[in-house]
Amino acid sequence: MKMITAIIKPFMLDSIREALSDISVQGITVTEVKGFGRQKGHTELYRGAEYVIDFLPKIKIEAAVSDEMCAQVVETIRTTANTGKIGDGKIFVANLEDVIRVRTGETGPEAL
Repeated sequence: MKMITAIIKPFMLDSIREALSDISVQGITVTEVKGFGRQKGHTELYRGAEYVIDFLPKIKIEAAVSDEMCAQVVETIRTTANTGKIGDGKIFVANLEDVIRVRTGETGPEAL
């Protein structure tokens, strides 16, 4: 089992959710986050004063998937989130030791 975490631009969320649904990903967790990578923020002009925006709004998507689905999920997120511009995001893949469904007590892949 794998835990896939993707940091994306906020406006890409609906497209990615639909694309993941199309390949039968059963559940995701979405969190609004702020951060920066190589972009290192940007400056904005407001009422004649310049402000540095260090942390940009991003969306973090997390999905626990089987080993067999991992490559397909990663590729789906990558192609859907790609605009070709800086700040498109990152995808992290980590091994998931165990999963436990609280309601039934099921463990492992059956709990996904």
